[in-house]
Amino acid sequence: MAQTLERLTRRTETMQSIRGIVRTMKTMAAINAAPYEQAARAIDAWRDTVLDGLHAFLHLNGPLVQDNPPEARSILVVMGSDHGLCGNYNEVIAAQAQRHAPPDQQVRILCVGAQMEDALFGVGLEPEATLLPAANVGGLNRLADELVTRLEAMRGDDRVTLIYIKRAAHGRQEPVGLPLLPLDADMLRELAARPWNSRSLPHFSLPAPVLLAALVRNLLFATVHRAAAEALMTENAARLARMQQAEQSVDERLEDLHAQTRSVRQSEITTELLDVIVGFEALKARNKRKAAHKGHPNPAQD
Repeated sequence: MAQTLERLTRRTETMQSIRGIVRTMKTMAAINAAPYEQAARAIDAWRDTVLDGLHAFLHLNGPLVQDNPPEARSILVVMGSDHGLCGNYNEVIAAQAQRHAPPDQQVRILCVGAQMEDALFGVGLEPEATLLPAANVGGLNRLADELVTRLEAMRGDDRVTLIYIKRAAHGRQEPVGLPLLPLDADMLRELAARPWNSRSLPHFSLPAPVLLAALVRNLLFATVHRAAAEALMTENAARLARMQQAEQSVDERLEDLHAQTRSVRQSEITTELLDVIVGFEALKARNKRKAAHKGHPNPAQD
């Protein structure tokens, strides 16, 4: 169908409006990632402090021996997104969760995000509970505390794995399955073997079981908080990449519309010029006929 100049102008204005929306979303994604990165650095410092406390506990009480029963069940904590405009973010996490779900065991799943719940149902996994994701930096504390509280209520001898997406090299993203419980045996051995570099020996007033439970809970909180902040940074990075692609597509479409507009405008100008020329030639021919008629009077009148 031939495009009119008026139609092309309306389409161009619409695409320019879309481009403004895309640019706004792109800016928001870039701005939103910064607070989560700051939160991740802050929780890293707190996690180091908790590990120092665990180091002191192990130095005073000796290495920990963790039960590792072979029939242990699995608990998966799956962190997704409800904000959209970030591609197949939830589907990638759901595929990673499916890989960590033993086919011959019943898996208990804590899901973060309603859209993540739909993605899990799509791969045959049914969450036991679905939590609201963090909407801002302040929501990270709420989310981490709720997850740790639920894990304390759910876990017996279960293995707990955290599924989320983190940033990788060269701006890429990759899903990971981070073991939460039991605690990493290599980390515990390294802490127990590390020398105590202080003149003062550690001393505790709390009973050892109570102190160990508090240290483990705070370590879990810090790990979950860090993973949630990392996931939100990655989500905004994914959204930024999608908006950049959308902006490029809109720019290409605008360039095509401008080219079509120039072509249609040129065609209309050419048509108008031809109309003027044709009209001028017709007027010129008529004037010639009039002049010829005046120069040769009718003989019958004589």
